[in-house]
Amino acid sequence: MSVADPVPKQVHFRELSGYDFYRDVLGSPKYVVAPMVDQSELAWRILSRRYGAQLVYTPMINAKIFSLNSSPKHRDKFFDTTHTEEGGPSDRPLIVQFCANDPDQLLASAQAIQDHCDAVDLNLGCPQEIARSGHYGSFLQDEWDLIYKLGLRVPVTAKFRVFPTVQKTVSYARMLESAGAQILTCHGRIREQRGHNTGLADWSKIRAVKEAVSVPVFANGNISYWEDVQRCLDETGADAVMSAEGQLYNPALFAPAASTVADASGITTSTLTKRTYGEGIYVPHAELALEYLGIVKSLKTKTALSAVKGHLFKLMRPALSRERDLRERLSKISGPGAIDQYIEVIEEMKRRMERDAMEATAKSTDELATIEPTMGLKVIPHWLAQPYFRPLSHSHPRSATSMTSATIEAVAPAIC
Repeated sequence: MSVADPVPKQVHFRELSGYDFYRDVLGSPKYVVAPMVDQSELAWRILSRRYGAQLVYTPMINAKIFSLNSSPKHRDKFFDTTHTEEGGPSDRPLIVQFCANDPDQLLASAQAIQDHCDAVDLNLGCPQEIARSGHYGSFLQDEWDLIYKLGLRVPVTAKFRVFPTVQKTVSYARMLESAGAQILTCHGRIREQRGHNTGLADWSKIRAVKEAVSVPVFANGNISYWEDVQRCLDETGADAVMSAEGQLYNPALFAPAASTVADASGITTSTLTKRTYGEGIYVPHAELALEYLGIVKSLKTKTALSAVKGHLFKLMRPALSRERDLRERLSKISGPGAIDQYIEVIEEMKRRMERDAMEATAKSTDELATIEPTMGLKVIPHWLAQPYFRPLSHSHPRSATSMTSATIEAVAPAIC
């Protein structure tokens, strides 16, 4: 199944800037999949585009590690140019993200892959401890002179986190624009909001950034359902919405229920009512998992088994807590032949989920939705891919007035 989008005309990203770059190179995307460590790899990028994503980022690459060894064998571990699939026709538009604190290393890394992508992104938002020890990501927030030098040497886009105050956030965004950033992605959480303290993104700060700069702005944070997408665009005024963990649990996040979707063979069919909730589409997770594994098997580019396992556990999470024997089997799979073993387990999951769906065939998806008692959120049937939430700190029961993520805290994987 896919939501078909034409590949934009290829124009070298150095030739244009700002909105010309956004329109002519990237094709004016509105639905963007975030850079995610060990999770936005080639196979996942291909799946994401089938379900409405219009622009996808690679996982973050450390420019220091990448640049200091120029051998193809070394660099292919991070971005495989040997097999010509990464950055190829089925992998565009594509932005490659680097973390860096040295202009020369960033320049060397960007030059090595510039013919295989549409832009290079500078990670200024990663809040993980590894970013602190490596002196990159959000831990460069207080070193504006260094960041300015990074931007001057290579035309890049930049992803960053907000500051505690609107004034400092806006000043930071303007500095990045003046340093040459062609697009700014603003994550509406501060650096300290991670792990169990993730909390909600502040869309008002994203709106302030949008109003203060003249380059396109992508909004990142609080995107869990299709309804959140347009609400975020309306409230922030952003040019596009970026999703990370929400899209990992439901790769069809950017496919509205009103759309037509097509299977991998390109045959267009109408979305099934049983697969819709509200304005979004929710595909059976076992089907998505099998489709993803089919992509993995079809590629010459190697997909790390750690990435595969991570995707499968997130996709099928609604059912794995019930089907504990299948969860146990999945957790033990490793080594040669792992993909075929995964397929065997997921095919069994698919049979069980079809059984459960058949037992509820007389009811619509809306009627089958249940209320999560802690937060009062609606939860759709367990055989469908859907967001995963944990209660807010010191939370109390809430009324189930909507399915938007304004009242929840999404679980955050290692996303930079």
